Amino acid sequence: MDFKDIIEFTQKPQLYAEGNAVMWTDAHISEQLLNIHLNPDVDLASRRSSSIESTVDWILNLQNKENMTILDLGCGPGLYCELIAKRGHNVTGVDFSKNSIEYARKQAANKGLDIEYVNLNYLELNADNKYDLMMMVFTDFGVLKPHEREKLIRNVHRALKPGGIFVFDVLSDKNLETKVSERSWEVEMSGFWKDRPYLILSDSFLYPDEKVILYQHIVIADESENIDVYRFWTHFFASDDLKQMLRPEDFEDIGFFDDVLPDIDMWNGDNVMFCKVQKR
Repeated sequence: MDFKDIIEFTQKPQLYAEGNAVMWTDAHISEQLLNIHLNPDVDLASRRSSSIESTVDWILNLQNKENMTILDLGCGPGLYCELIAKRGHNVTGVDFSKNSIEYARKQAANKGLDIEYVNLNYLELNADNKYDLMMMVFTDFGVLKPHEREKLIRNVHRALKPGGIFVFDVLSDKNLETKVSERSWEVEMSGFWKDRPYLILSDSFLYPDEKVILYQHIVIADESENIDVYRFWTHFFASDDLKQMLRPEDFEDIGFFDDVLPDIDMWNGDNVMFCKVQKR
């Protein structure tokens, strides 16, 4: 490997510069992600069980109808979908991770739950006037780049029935500087990123004008010439930012809520804002 490449990768990149590796399609990482999803006591790949249950209650009460047709965008292993199906609703889950979708399908079959799971990038959603309620939770909206958010909002508006609602959550832009992580260098014999020894260089970079933090991980595996660079562009929002994004579509009754999650840490409580919009 060329150490000049490592030095270059550790410099602050241009806004939205791509990494050279994708976490969601890596077989080893997907398995680790699934294990984290299923840990009921942590807020990492999914939120802890108590937060998931209270969030489902809160979302369903926003529409408060029986036998709704519901779509969960970025459903992971189906933790939200299962609770919704048990309430008698017709639910579909969409996720990019094949591993998570396969697990969710097996769980639904074992539990006798009628849930449709689709292995798909939700940006490719193609439906018209189909859903009473659409949801995207665990701040997935904030990992999308601006042009991707625009596409998602258009697709969601088209897929909702008249009067249908879209609920999603984002990270608040307050105290943004405190959410920048310190640089760390670690050696692992095996772990989240690889099933063999590797060095991981983690860092983050703030782009204050755009309210973006890049969380970057450089992974160098033992006896490998490859340097894997994972970049996660994370956006933070105020309510006015979201209003401006939603304005081009014919949404009404835009509401914001910062009291849905318990005040546990900087990634919960009023650091997370939920938004609800309704199609006319």
